[in-house]
Order: sequence, then structure tokens, then C-alpha cells
Amino acid sequence: MKTIRWGILGLGNIAKAFVTGLRAVPDAQVVAVGSRSLVKAQAFAAEFCSDHHVTAHGSYAALAADPAVDAIYIATPHPMHLADALLCLESGKAVLCEKPIAVNAKQVEQMIAVARRKQVFLMEAMWTRFLPIMVHVRQWLQEGAIGQPRQVAADFGFRGPWEPDGRLLNPAYAGGALLDVGIYPIAFAAMVFGAQPNYVGGTAYIGATGVDEQAAISLGYAGGGQAALRCAIQTETPQQARIDGTAGSIVLHDQFWKAITATLSAGTRHETVTLPHAANGYEYEAMEVGRCLRAGLMESPTMPLAESLALMRILDTLRKQWGLSYPMDA
Repeated sequence: MKTIRWGILGLGNIAKAFVTGLRAVPDAQVVAVGSRSLVKAQAFAAEFCSDHHVTAHGSYAALAADPAVDAIYIATPHPMHLADALLCLESGKAVLCEKPIAVNAKQVEQMIAVARRKQVFLMEAMWTRFLPIMVHVRQWLQEGAIGQPRQVAADFGFRGPWEPDGRLLNPAYAGGALLDVGIYPIAFAAMVFGAQPNYVGGTAYIGATGVDEQAAISLGYAGGGQAALRCAIQTETPQQARIDGTAGSIVLHDQFWKAITATLSAGTRHETVTLPHAANGYEYEAMEVGRCLRAGLMESPTMPLAESLALMRILDTLRKQWGLSYPMDA
């Protein structure tokens, strides 16, 4: 494939960010967009893809069936991910599904089963994993620059608007801090330790609408690794991340989930690296999809399906501890 021809399914704010990032990928192009409203699809194409022809579809099924599309980015709310991903996979389209990839582990298992049966590429859109600074952090870890990683601290909290019927606060949309932003620090810890935790625990504040407004999470790993993580949708936090090892530390500055700068401190070695994004950061996950498709891979070795399933099982475990369930869990 000289150029990966993308379709965009679901046309909200995250889709706008992805299309903006995609413009920085020279061998990729949006060729089709899909919405449940043809008018919305046409408006999106006119505003964000005006430099070339894009087919606007008034249904997700029409987008999935479009023969001009190689890969589809799913940008709908996470309760819709299962149905949308299965639609695209059954149509033979490679899928990049926004995170969290689903609402629970059972849904992820279904998605993986269909992807493997159809022999079609599937990846969770954990875009932070592919940022240049995260690649550099992994290089530091692999070379043993801070010795053995022992502790991770990371948080992602913000104060969103009080909209009880909106996506963030409504159980019908699988709202709450854990699935919306808690996945970021949990995935960061998974990247550092490269293994499943053998201990998962935490506390959450379940607010008036019945979802977790904030949570403190503790993960334990074999060999002594520990992660202290926080997430919130009604409380501002620093949104920082730090890794402490037996021989030094790594700090990701500012908002770690879209960071461009990290500092390594190990003995007499002090090194700060800044790696700006080519666009807004979403371009790198699209590059990974293109790389995998050209190599004939069914999943990404950097964000494999087994890890997406493992992350979802952590979320399931926490929600069970908190007594937090959603209608789609049934």
C-alpha cells in the first residue's frame, strides 16, 4: 500500500484531532467519513478535508462497505466501540479503535476473536504510547539508565462541566474518570513494567450520577514494582508522570499524556530531551497502523491486543471493587 486510505467513523472532537494529526503523515489520507447523519458527514468533510475529495457517508455501514477504504478510525463513545468495530472488521477493514477499546473485557475478547477470524488488523488507539518522547523513555528503560523501575506515579484529572446527561457523567455512556482518563496512567504503568500487575486495588468516589468522579489506584508487580495512580473528571490534578528506579528517575513534564519533554536523572547523568510533535501527536498512531499494514501484521507489537485485554481486565477489577457497573455490562 503506497498510501493508507482512511475512513473516519464518528465525527466528534476526537475525530477532528485525529484528522489534524493525519495531515502530517505523508503516506496516509482520509478518503471517507461516516456519521449517522449525512449532513454532518458532509459538513465534516467540507471543514476538515477540503483539500481533496472525501466521500461522506450517512451511515456507519456504508462507510464500512466502502471499497476505497483500507483502515477505519473509530471515534465514537466507548459504549459503541464493540458494535462499530465488529461492523468494520466483518467488512474486512483494518481498525484503529479509540481508547478504551471497549467497556469491559468480554467485549474486548469478542473484538479480538473477530479480528483473528477475519485476519484483519485491530489496534487500540493508545496514541500516547507512540509519541516520540515515550519512545525515548522506553529506550532509556531498555538500556537500564535508571536501573530496575520500582515505582511509577502518574495522574490525569480535570474539572469538567457538570452535565449529568453528558458523556462524562452518565452511566448510559459508561461515564466516569476511570474509563475516560484513568486508562492513561494505567497504560503508562503497563508500558514501564511490561507485565500484568499481581495486585490491583483502589478507592473511588461515586458521585450523584452513579459514576466515579475520581479514583486513587494502586498496582503491584512481581519484583517489587508499584504504581500509584490517580484520575478525576471533577478535580484538577498536575497530570504528571514519574518513574523511579534503583539507579535513577525519569520525569515526564507538563501533561504526560501528550508530553514532548522528559528528564533523566541517574547519578551524575542529567539529561533533558524535548521531541516536539510533527502535528498534534495523533499522527504517530496512524504511522504505526500504516507500518503494520505494510508489514502484513494483524496487530501492533507496541500496543498488542493482549495488552489491551489486560488493561481492560484491570478496569473491570477496579469497577467490581467499587460496585460500579454500566447497562452494557449485562
